[in-house]
Amino acid sequence: MSAHAPAPATGLPPVRAPHVGLVILALAIGGFAIGTTEFASMSMLPLFAQGLGIDAPTAGHAISAYALGVVVGAPIMTVLGARVPRRRLLIVLMAMFTVFNGLTGLSPNYHWMLVFRFLAGLPHGAYFGVAALVASSLVPPNRRTRAVGQMFLGLTFATVVGVPLASWLGQAVGWRWAFALVAVLGVATMTAVAIYAPEVPADKDASPLRELGALKRSQVWLTLAIGAIGFGGMFAVYTYLADILIAVTHMPLHTVPWVIGIFGVGLTAGNMVVPAFADRALMPTAGGLLLWSMVMLALFPFAAGNVWTLGLDVFFIGIGGALGTVLQTRLMDVAGDAQGLAASLNHSAFNTANALGPFLGGLAIAHGYGWTSPGWVGALLAIGGLVIWAASMAAERRRPALVAETCV
Repeated sequence: MSAHAPAPATGLPPVRAPHVGLVILALAIGGFAIGTTEFASMSMLPLFAQGLGIDAPTAGHAISAYALGVVVGAPIMTVLGARVPRRRLLIVLMAMFTVFNGLTGLSPNYHWMLVFRFLAGLPHGAYFGVAALVASSLVPPNRRTRAVGQMFLGLTFATVVGVPLASWLGQAVGWRWAFALVAVLGVATMTAVAIYAPEVPADKDASPLRELGALKRSQVWLTLAIGAIGFGGMFAVYTYLADILIAVTHMPLHTVPWVIGIFGVGLTAGNMVVPAFADRALMPTAGGLLLWSMVMLALFPFAAGNVWTLGLDVFFIGIGGALGTVLQTRLMDVAGDAQGLAASLNHSAFNTANALGPFLGGLAIAHGYGWTSPGWVGALLAIGGLVIWAASMAAERRRPALVAETCV
């Protein structure tokens, strides 16, 4: 299916929203809240490691616990909410997110923090999946990727403003207050969605079984694999960026939020520019982003010794994050009438990457390859994503040929 093909029918009436921009803004506030907690947790890893009396690799398990929650929660929440009106489902998901992030800030020890981070991750993927469907339903088919990209600007803008703010707050008054900030953002999201998101009745034909039908499609699995493998490199570098700045670049801790902000600017720029290309040529854009990430991650070990070259390379690595938006639209194209589950599974894939990248990067560091070795790990993961992308393209080219042979 090409990038210009209309979205498959969902059984719902067309959404008519008088203030499309306000609807997308309301959805983006949720992305801002989610992006703040997801990425700030990584940048504050040294802080809560010290506060809980554990080392950095052990503290990294809290990052993986959140990612595991996303992987598990996305399909479960989406399937269970198949018949729930989308606005109501968005509010319920954000309420869960708010409560468990608040409880993270109250964690009495490391083990409770793992539990609360896992639970906080459960609504993440389903929220973004439903929000992407709402955003894409507001615009013509040939502008879907741009609409989804605008919704994702909340997440990317969080890396520019929310994460540095949370990191500063964590350093100034304690890491627990950063999670309190996230809980406040969650309340703001519920309010904005309740006011601005359109009231659309649930699809009368929706069912958990129909949503599970997405899992029968090979292109859905290939697209998810591209994200799960190819995106891991960005997280491999990002997770250990604070430690790399201190140990390799020899910068003080208070510079970490600024470098994190540079990454966020790159991520935001990517999501503003790349979707316009994706609406014209979806899969070639995905392949180009994987190639871009491979090169920028391979350059990271050479750039890490100087704060200026590191900052520039981190900016370029951030641009590659637009892959998430591109694959979100791809999943909606290949999922048929099971778009809800497929859209939410995009975030399961990327949080598989969020678990895999830091894990492999940590292994490389632990085995003595140096703090910058996650850059090499990331480049290899991007190559893995390119291999799967090529397999997906080849399978798609074979399919019309097989159909033609069958007709003959």
